[in-house]
Amino acid sequence: MTRAEAKERNRRALLDAAFRVVSRDGQGAKLEEIAERADLTTGAIYSLFGSKNGLVVALVADYLRPHYEEVEQAVPSGLDLLEAVNAFARYYRRSCDAPDAHSRLALQITLLDMALHDPDLGSQLAKSIRSQEDHLIALFTGRSHNGSVITPHQAQRLATALRALFVGLSQGVILGLAHGADEQYFAAAACALVSDMSLIDNDLDAS
Repeated sequence: MTRAEAKERNRRALLDAAFRVVSRDGQGAKLEEIAERADLTTGAIYSLFGSKNGLVVALVADYLRPHYEEVEQAVPSGLDLLEAVNAFARYYRRSCDAPDAHSRLALQITLLDMALHDPDLGSQLAKSIRSQEDHLIALFTGRSHNGSVITPHQAQRLATALRALFVGLSQGVILGLAHGADEQYFAAAACALVSDMSLIDNDLDAS
């Protein structure tokens, strides 16, 4: 095994261990336990991630990356905006039934609590999440809608609204608080946002 391969193996082991420990313990997660679960030392954590916060930020990026890659596959090019939003909504609803849905929700809630208690971590997490959401903005930009083409600013406004909608709905589904919220419900709610032209027509790019 080359040095680069060993480094990536160690990185992967630490991220997997951090997912389990951070999801369970949140702010109280111990680097010693994470390192032990990965069969490494805390020195490896500092070497690869710089700090506990660095590890948590890397964990979030690692957690979100495949999600956005799957979204890009679920929403092919060639669809207009309404069709793309419909496909995205249905993908998001299906993810609520995934085997790891409960563990993903636990991690989301834990990270929110950690960010509220550590403003520096919160700032780093927000930056990481915004970076990942650029993929979603790019996914909607340039699609046709009502005779025009969606600009990056319009796509950003839409992505913000859809994120808020889907996070709330998905939490409701997983916790049993959104009875009847099937794929069609998710799609109809999302398309209603697009149909309200005031959401995306307030394009400030010209300023």
